[in-house]
Amino acid sequence: MTQTYEKGMFQLANGCWAWLQPDGGWGWSNAGLITDGGCSMLVDTLYDLKMTREMLARMRDTTPAARTIDILVNSHADGDHTFGNQLVSGARIIASAATVDEFFKVTPETHQRIIENADFMGDGAKYVAGFIRDHGFTFSDITLTPPTESYDREAMVKVGDKDVRLINVGPAHTAGDTLVHSIADRVVYTGDILFLGVHPAIWDGSLSRWVEACDAILGLDVDVIVPGHGPLTDKAGVALFKTYLQTVEHETRLRFEAGMSVEQAAADIRFEPPFDAWIVPERIVGSVNFLYREWGSPLAENDYMEVFGMVARYADRRARCLAGQHVAGCGHAH
Repeated sequence: MTQTYEKGMFQLANGCWAWLQPDGGWGWSNAGLITDGGCSMLVDTLYDLKMTREMLARMRDTTPAARTIDILVNSHADGDHTFGNQLVSGARIIASAATVDEFFKVTPETHQRIIENADFMGDGAKYVAGFIRDHGFTFSDITLTPPTESYDREAMVKVGDKDVRLINVGPAHTAGDTLVHSIADRVVYTGDILFLGVHPAIWDGSLSRWVEACDAILGLDVDVIVPGHGPLTDKAGVALFKTYLQTVEHETRLRFEAGMSVEQAAADIRFEPPFDAWIVPERIVGSVNFLYREWGSPLAENDYMEVFGMVARYADRRARCLAGQHVAGCGHAH
């Protein structure tokens, strides 16, 4: 099951919707709305207040139940899924305990400092500030609003008469990643456990547990799956992404054992269709670095801005390759 990837609200079942944001790259995440009997659950907010306000307005136009959000579930702590929380601050805000623990790890103020000081902070900061400025994201007016409730591994929450199952499959993409399974609707919102059409950000968590999380989704009785980034899908999309994760681990291991550096390994990895067409390919550098770090390599970088520096160099090299310039490694800049 695939659907045209357009921005907006898409009804998945009676009282169940997805909010999609192409192109799914940096900052462009999906969210969800589950309603029943006038009650509502929002799955994630967005990267800034302007984006979140637009989404909430569209939800209110779609159904009266969204005029007041009763429950918000944050699938994980990343800003593109949490920075809009203050706009539903009257709701119960639920997340896994592990997500709560890392909620203030990267704050809106951190993003704002990068924007303001990028020219003095190196290639990584310039790269981050570049995509923030290009897309008009704004963080100066955000008050980071944390969860009010947490759970450990699994919880059942009522939305009207609907049972919604929360499943912590972390550490995977982050320390704690929640799947939101609306049982009667046969829908699951995966947060960033699932990316489609866009290379994932593999920087923390556990890759082996991430693969297990894909298996957990495949074991659910669902028809529609809403990824954190990318178009609506079904279990075939989950199986495809699981293959991506396994491919990255295999290809990285070969280069790790060959003694390549992180940047050499990332530049040398070639993706076959359909992965060769996925956007933000420079994220492979962060994935390789994460695996090198997991495998105890002294070549791995622990400083996030230094990792972004490697990401920026990959992106620059790829752009010059595509422009026809002669750059070392162009044959592998996919």
